[in-house]
Amino acid sequence: MTAAAEPAPPVSPAESAMAPASTLLLLVRHGETPTTGMVLPGRAPGLHLSERGRAQAERVAERLAGLPVSALYSSPLERACETAGPTAARTGLEVHRDAGLLECDFGDWTGSAIADLAVLPEWRTVQNSPSTFRFPNGESFPEMQQRIVGALAALCAAHAGGVVVCFSHADPIKAAVAHSLGTTLDLFQRIMISPGSVSAVSIVDGQAAAVLMVNSHSEPLSELRPQ
Repeated sequence: MTAAAEPAPPVSPAESAMAPASTLLLLVRHGETPTTGMVLPGRAPGLHLSERGRAQAERVAERLAGLPVSALYSSPLERACETAGPTAARTGLEVHRDAGLLECDFGDWTGSAIADLAVLPEWRTVQNSPSTFRFPNGESFPEMQQRIVGALAALCAAHAGGVVVCFSHADPIKAAVAHSLGTTLDLFQRIMISPGSVSAVSIVDGQAAAVLMVNSHSEPLSELRPQ
């Protein structure tokens, strides 16, 4: 029989004061739009949430109820800002737009139908070796990951010990989660980040200490705390 583990000794106030601040980072993908799953909209302006997307945005706000949110940040694109709206209304916090949270710059592929792109030989590279791919006249996946990771680090540093909620897009969030997990960028396409989902990472000293949830849609978030 295995002996029961002894309880950990209590942390003294002095030790607690010396511990580095832990920040809870929540990454929210914008809600659905009329073209989700059909078109690669990229950074083109004018794309708004669908009725289902607006409901997803309301659900995110409901799930955040009871969580001591410190700050709200959003990609400047309409669909992300609209997703942040209900949370801003409930918390009374202003939504700060941050270009670091923007969608990947798809360059010449912006606005293309996904069905048309999927038959191109380059599509296989996008799916299987994204670290080697740059969108024509656009951004490379490594550049996108470096951008989003850097932006999130700066935002967490500005609110160390707090709860930071960032509204962004599928690929940047996938890249950020992959970085937090220590997963190679060439495997980041295996991470699912669907519309209206929430992913949570605990940040300590500017580094991911724990990935607490990925692509979550249902459970309340009020019990989450930095770890």
